[in-house]
Amino acid sequence: MDLLSGELEVEKHVKYILSIEKKKDSFESVAMEHLRMNGAYWGLTTLDLLGKIETVDQDEVISWVMQCQHESGGFAGNVGHDPHILYTLSAVQVLALFDKLDVLDVDKLSDCILWLNFMEKNAATFSPCLLDRKLDICGLQNEDGSFSGDIWGEVDTRFSYIAICCLSLLHRLDKINTEKAVEYIVSCQNLDGGFGCTPGGESHAGQIFCCVSALAITGSLYHIDKDLLGWWLCERQLKSGGLNGRPEKLPDVCYSWWVLTSLILIDRVHWIDKVKLARFILDCQDKENGGISDRPDDAVDVFHTYFGVAGLSLLEYPGLKAIDPAHALPVDVINKIFFDRK
Repeated sequence: MDLLSGELEVEKHVKYILSIEKKKDSFESVAMEHLRMNGAYWGLTTLDLLGKIETVDQDEVISWVMQCQHESGGFAGNVGHDPHILYTLSAVQVLALFDKLDVLDVDKLSDCILWLNFMEKNAATFSPCLLDRKLDICGLQNEDGSFSGDIWGEVDTRFSYIAICCLSLLHRLDKINTEKAVEYIVSCQNLDGGFGCTPGGESHAGQIFCCVSALAITGSLYHIDKDLLGWWLCERQLKSGGLNGRPEKLPDVCYSWWVLTSLILIDRVHWIDKVKLARFILDCQDKENGGISDRPDDAVDVFHTYFGVAGLSLLEYPGLKAIDPAHALPVDVINKIFFDRK
């Protein structure tokens, strides 16, 4: 990948990410208010991969993250919003970036609350204003091994991955029934080798990332037919070099992450043209103002900026920090968590 050195607009991307926080009245900021925690994770992880995490005020970020924690332990997408498992993982990942997981009451966040499952099953008999909106990770596991996103009970393999990834980062995987969790994920595997959001759901690259990563974290990749899945994934690359999420769709920079991670975890990344993919990502940059878009010449956003830079990291682009494909955090952060070393 040496021939691509110098083409990534690092300083402009840093400037773009830092500018987002200053534009709180912009359409982008208002539209993302409910998922600001996710946005913080995307932006901060991008800065870390670029080697520029020190450009933000660490104490200010951590203070805001902790203001988003609900009394039950889970995190919301912003201050005053309801907690959800999606935002809880992003909060844990942001704290991990700054090596500040010690500010968490880990047991409060992860311990099972049987009351929660009772409320999920009987919420219809209660007035919404009377619901004590508790959210912990373990209490969101259902009897079939699946996970709900919050007390309202939506089930999705995204939530299975999030629970497993989050508890892994907190060294609390023993708090859930991992055997049942794996069984449920495997039940969502399709005849084409891919995975859907629920059993029988259409194969999609985003869901495949969630399922493959969850299986990787739990040491269960042996359940996958790697050649069959690898074939489905490598067919996502189009003539432009970009990847799509399912057949007959346009390429999108975000799939540089969803597809690449899965190919790496099943050892089939050599089945695609990595140089063409890197070129596609670089062509999606706004070379004047920074940021990366879904496709060339479209409007940039922090979501695609993160997945573009993360995809280039997976492709071993020069100058970028390495990222762990399963936990979606820089490798040095993961090493610190699991091996207590940089």
